[in-house]
Amino acid sequence: MSRRGRSASLPPADHSAPAVLDPVDDRVVHHRDRDGHVREFDFATLPVAEPMQRSLATLFGAVTEGWSSHGTSKGAFKNIRAFTKYLSECVKPPQDLEGLTAALVNGWWLQQKDRQGSRAAFRQVRSLLIEDARLQQGPVAEALTRRVPLLPRDQESYESAELGQIKLTALRIFRSARLRIEENTAHLHQWHEGAFSPDSPDGLLGEALDIIARTADVPRYSRGDVQQRYRRALGGNDAETLWKRLFLDRMEAVSLGVLLMAEFGWNLSVINVMPTPTAAPDFGGDGHPTYNIKVWKHKGKRFESENVADTGAGSPGRLITEALGATRFARALANDLAPGIDRFVGWRPLQRRETTDKSRRVIVGPIRFGLDGNDAAVWGKKTGTGSPFQRGRRTVVVERGEPSQHSLDTHERRYVLPDKRVQREAAPIVAAGAAAAVRTARRQVQLRARLVDQRSAEHGETATADCSGTEGGPAPLPNGGCGASFLLCLACENARVHADHHPRLVLLHQALVNARTVLPAPAWERRWGDAHARLDDLQRKVGPGAWQQARTRITDLDRTIVDNLLNGYLNP
Repeated sequence: MSRRGRSASLPPADHSAPAVLDPVDDRVVHHRDRDGHVREFDFATLPVAEPMQRSLATLFGAVTEGWSSHGTSKGAFKNIRAFTKYLSECVKPPQDLEGLTAALVNGWWLQQKDRQGSRAAFRQVRSLLIEDARLQQGPVAEALTRRVPLLPRDQESYESAELGQIKLTALRIFRSARLRIEENTAHLHQWHEGAFSPDSPDGLLGEALDIIARTADVPRYSRGDVQQRYRRALGGNDAETLWKRLFLDRMEAVSLGVLLMAEFGWNLSVINVMPTPTAAPDFGGDGHPTYNIKVWKHKGKRFESENVADTGAGSPGRLITEALGATRFARALANDLAPGIDRFVGWRPLQRRETTDKSRRVIVGPIRFGLDGNDAAVWGKKTGTGSPFQRGRRTVVVERGEPSQHSLDTHERRYVLPDKRVQREAAPIVAAGAAAAVRTARRQVQLRARLVDQRSAEHGETATADCSGTEGGPAPLPNGGCGASFLLCLACENARVHADHHPRLVLLHQALVNARTVLPAPAWERRWGDAHARLDDLQRKVGPGAWQQARTRITDLDRTIVDNLLNGYLNP
């Protein structure tokens, strides 16, 4: 069993700082993310007048102070651009925010309201605009603060077998990589211990592995080929026989991410920024390490700690142990190049191309940390599964039956209730519960007619019992008669049932049982359920012997009366 605990803590100090306006051009905003990377947003490129550009840049610079990801600021700027494009196409575009009217806001809302993503864009831009004092009162404020509910979404988790197949695919890819790295790590350790002579094949392989560990590559000639000294020892010239001996590639890193998602329910953005789990210095009496894992809470902008124990094969903590081993050289190399870097999922791309877009991953020399949507999309395309993280996490959360990184209300409202799979699986459960409730209610339906030993000459005969009077009956008529169905006689305290009625009621009971086999259950329950329940009660009260004896006394008249009763001919 894994041991898990949770506590909230502030994130460690990082390089993030408030977004600032460019000192040269106040229409340019510089946003620094949590890793210290700066992205520039030029509001002069927006298709509105300069005063409007400056106002929007000022608002943007203020609101991005709390944003730690360039993904957030890029999305917000894209939404602002869409809003300004809408304004530019109006007959009289406003020159600044004081010219914005409720009619313009309402017109934009009509364009945005039909799609979920467009509604999210409206919410984000209006939260920016409402910070301006000029828009905080009057009709325009009312238009901006309108209620914007989520549209119903077709959301469906994987079937258990589907997610199981995705996990098997990820496990196969990651296990192969892990065993490869473990084998070469053992050889490198032996080389460090001096187990091989320097010029032997094993010695040259150990020397090459040492270089790979320190550089994520091997010495090459100027034209790019691996130097002859190491090519023979390594056995080839491709990534598999070179740097992949000690490093994960992108497919393998995403496979690890899929396994983490499937085991812990973490989404891709959490895995992307996760620091390296740390083991407690004392393994405890059982010798099993317990890891402290920092899980980033995006809404709360803090880390929460989860404690997970490695109790053996198949335990959640064992996956952490294996992941630490598979990423150890990537993390060590990155820390040598940029001390202080602390990220968990490290890997090397197949081609070491420089990139200026560091908004989604931490890049240190040849090492990439974290995973983004593009990585997941490539993995999904190559494996034929599609990107598994969003649906996969939904599946884990739904099957776990408890919140993960969110509140109970969010768990039920956003994950459980809208999920099509949950709705399908719940239907028979709800139906069974309703049927059980009906059965329980039926057991409360009892015979109210009185059992008597013999007929009284003062009582009138009905199709199912004798009647002692209509006063207090279920459906008295103005003329003194009774308007109730003969099936309701057994529910009336004025009714009297004696042995002469038993054969007819035994036959009626059997006819209702037969009708159940040919009618839909809801229709049968609605039409005959109560009558059948009262006859059941009568059977219990007269006893099995008397009931069976009455069966032998059924006459043709009883059959005619029951047939007419069931066909409605005897209903008053």
